[in-house]
Amino acid sequence: MKKLTAFFGSLGLMLISSPLTVLAAGTESAEGAMSVPLWMCVPFAGLLLCIAVLPLVKAEWWESHQPHAVLFWSLLFAVPFALKFGAGTASETILECLVNDYLTFIVLLFGLFCVSGNITMSGDLAGSPRVNVGLLALGTLLSSWIGTTGASMLMVRPVIKMNSWRKRKRHIIIFFIFLVSNIGGCLTPIGDPPLLMGFMRGVPFFWSLHLIPILLVNMAVLLTIFYFIDLRAYRKDIAAGLKPDISKPGTEVKLRGAHNLIFLAAIVGAVILSGTLPSLPAFQDAAGNVKGIHIFGEVVLSYPSIIEIVIILAAAFLSFKTTESELRRENHFTWGAIQEVAVLFIGIFITMQPALMLLKANGANLGITEPFEMFWATGLLSSFLDNTPTYLVFLTTAGAVGFTEGLTTSLGVIPIQMLTAISCGAVFMGANTYIGNAPNFMVKSIADENGVRMPSFFGYLLWSLVILVPVFALDMLLFFL
Repeated sequence: MKKLTAFFGSLGLMLISSPLTVLAAGTESAEGAMSVPLWMCVPFAGLLLCIAVLPLVKAEWWESHQPHAVLFWSLLFAVPFALKFGAGTASETILECLVNDYLTFIVLLFGLFCVSGNITMSGDLAGSPRVNVGLLALGTLLSSWIGTTGASMLMVRPVIKMNSWRKRKRHIIIFFIFLVSNIGGCLTPIGDPPLLMGFMRGVPFFWSLHLIPILLVNMAVLLTIFYFIDLRAYRKDIAAGLKPDISKPGTEVKLRGAHNLIFLAAIVGAVILSGTLPSLPAFQDAAGNVKGIHIFGEVVLSYPSIIEIVIILAAAFLSFKTTESELRRENHFTWGAIQEVAVLFIGIFITMQPALMLLKANGANLGITEPFEMFWATGLLSSFLDNTPTYLVFLTTAGAVGFTEGLTTSLGVIPIQMLTAISCGAVFMGANTYIGNAPNFMVKSIADENGVRMPSFFGYLLWSLVILVPVFALDMLLFFL
């Protein structure tokens, strides 16, 4: 217990230290280090507070002025950063995160959103507790093979449609985010981007299958909790006279737009290529750097990323061309959800750069040497920051400790339990907030559009504190101590 207290104390000290020496974006050595004061994280905190608070107090204003808020906080970071470090450095930092992080992120999300919107499930299947448990379990298992974003976009509309007759249903989407959008993506590098980054640095593709026992424990606990919550809500809905509009419950299910599964597979293939092509000699220059199109300074849009983007956009285009618009109308397909995510996350990606810089500079100085420490450090920071760079920071930290036993990677030897803790922290705890993982906010937006009143940012955070944190504490006791 003392060690646990000391760990959280050191983590807190890191966050309140100012100024701190941090690496510039895209720099992986001590060369070019910059001293970034803590106050440069204020725009990131301000944007998060806007996302959390304004929908509660000024909902209509927020809906109309999201782009203005994003622009304000982005400029509030960019201008002082440029004044302190120069316009060239500021431009390079912002372009680096937009070209190499945000662009592929939003294109992938857009492609999956388009393709999944052309697939619908219909028939005599009503949203009962047992059916919902089955749907969540299916989505959770799918996440590792088509990605958390892919599984979320594929499954969220059928889940909403089958529960459309119910009044009490927000908990269904909350647990959907917990399981399908996050925890289920832990078994393969396809499941979640952090694991793909690990694969690119020498972690075997199927190593993540070691996480099956942890996944099964989390599924069993969360689905059990969900079943009893849903059963109580279901009985209240039935008592209130609500009934599903079906003739033969559970006998007929039809999948329309099934040919779009081909385009979904193409998108998954594009993600796999983006992780494998950079290691091929044909895509590397004489210095071992990945070839690409030079944008500005050290910013390069790599050829593997271009290939990924082209395949995804082609899949989205062909999906729309080969699917009747009537099917999209049945799915209540609109562009509102993807527009909201695109606008908000461009601001998040820009304003979180100082926080990532602080983490890069100080991650190795936290004294984290135990698996449970890695689990919580990676997880808590992944709840608010992009989980991919967070994963890489702590993976690099673990590789630099000097362990002699474990899995050999390009970053060093990492003990299996340590790697397990980092992987689970990055993947699992993205569920703690709406912004912790890409599909979280997308699922929320789609649910809101379809009449499901989702909790606010803080309301969702309360759900995760009450339900997820105890489950993660159980994970720590069973697997990381």
